[in-house]
Amino acid sequence: MPNSSSVSEFLLLAFADTRELQLLHFALFLGIYLAALLGNGLILTAVACDHHLHTPMYFFLLNLALLDLGCISTTLPKAMAKALWDTRAISYQGCAAQVFFFFFLVGAEYSLLTVMAYDRYVAICKPLHYGSLLGSRACAQMAAAAWGSGFLNAVLHMANTFSLPLCQGNAVDQFFCEIPQILKLSCSDAHLREVWTLMFSFSLGFGCFVFIALSYVQVFRAVLRMPSEQGWHKAFSMCLPHLAVVSLFVSTAVFAYLKPNSISSPSLDLVVSFLYSVVPPAVNPVIYSMRNQELKEALRKLWIYDSLSFVMGPQS
Repeated sequence: MPNSSSVSEFLLLAFADTRELQLLHFALFLGIYLAALLGNGLILTAVACDHHLHTPMYFFLLNLALLDLGCISTTLPKAMAKALWDTRAISYQGCAAQVFFFFFLVGAEYSLLTVMAYDRYVAICKPLHYGSLLGSRACAQMAAAAWGSGFLNAVLHMANTFSLPLCQGNAVDQFFCEIPQILKLSCSDAHLREVWTLMFSFSLGFGCFVFIALSYVQVFRAVLRMPSEQGWHKAFSMCLPHLAVVSLFVSTAVFAYLKPNSISSPSLDLVVSFLYSVVPPAVNPVIYSMRNQELKEALRKLWIYDSLSFVMGPQS
């Protein structure tokens, strides 16, 4: 009976069987990936180059863009390679690396979204204390804590999952290496240890969700007490993009992991996993820039500067 030491590779689930559909999926994935690279890259460039955006809110947005780039780069390039070269195989080490980086980046992103909710709460409910509560050192510490929590979460899950003996083959019913699918290949009751670890992570995630929800309850109460419509508009333009990103992130992940078994199927699991692992990193830049005039202005100035530099050429 094979175990984890005899498994040298895993077989990932294919999106399509025919060559034409595989190439169509490759083109679709390539377009999404390039859009995500462009959108997040523009946010990174705008925040880094425009000194008007050197504030806590945009510092956290810069970190979010970095995490989104890492997250989509963990899953989509391999899916594109599978579709282009008509192969399902991923090495044991490659699968372990994919699990580690995916859990690391997703965990850090969720922690960062919690920190960003606190930033919105302080900005609207305690504006006079904003500078003292969210100074540059405090922001760096909170961002480091978000990245660190994701790293520790990833180490814990990867160590638990890849120490299990495997005897149910090597076919993973997912387009990337995902822990619940790998646990199905385990032949030992030891997989319950990882199940409990997942439940612990979900409990922490639920705690973060409660914190975000309570923060926005206080924010909306403060907004409703504002006397001017201009104050309402400014507050909502700050909060709605973050709330939309959190809603997209949480709803797709919760449905992916907590949907009833009665409606579960390989094709549905494939679509849902694509929604929570690929769609948020691709659309987050659009959500954040849609109503953000400061970011639009920074991107416009960046585009004008690049255009002039190209037309005029290097100056001696």
